[in-house]
Amino acid sequence: MKKLFLLASSLFLITPAVNAVEITSRLTDSVQLTVDGAASAATRIGNSYSVSGSGVSTTDGTTSGVVGGLGSATNGVNSFTSITASQATSGSAFSFTQSYTEGDSTSTTSTSVTSGLVGSLPLFGQTTTSSGGVAGSLAGTLSSTGVPTITAGGAGTTAIGQRSLELSVFK
Repeated sequence: MKKLFLLASSLFLITPAVNAVEITSRLTDSVQLTVDGAASAATRIGNSYSVSGSGVSTTDGTTSGVVGGLGSATNGVNSFTSITASQATSGSAFSFTQSYTEGDSTSTTSTSVTSGLVGSLPLFGQTTTSSGGVAGSLAGTLSSTGVPTITAGGAGTTAIGQRSLELSVFK
């Protein structure tokens, strides 16, 4: 009997007690509404001129000794004098290339944004423009009795409604 009692008491000491510390729950509702903003980024391009050739005679009609190229600038745009080329020796090989890129004016014309829309674009050679969103009927509501409700807006809008439930047992 003593052995049985000793065995039973040792099993009682080894067996862990079941413990329920707490049970918790958390309910979270959220609504996120976003309207994209209008944006415009412009980079002014400069003036450039290049000429190359061989086996040609050139002239630009001036007596200044300078053959072709960029001249003085007005509002950031250089004047340009073109070259006339002709084959130097009849029957011989020749090549001639001339290119000119007119730069953007330093004009003070700027863009205007009205109600999230870009009304006028900048007058530059490299321009990226994004139209803004229009809220329209964009809306979201939270309720203690149900799932959040959202109403779609116009172009360039986002509406997200979310309900999450967290349940923790034996924390």
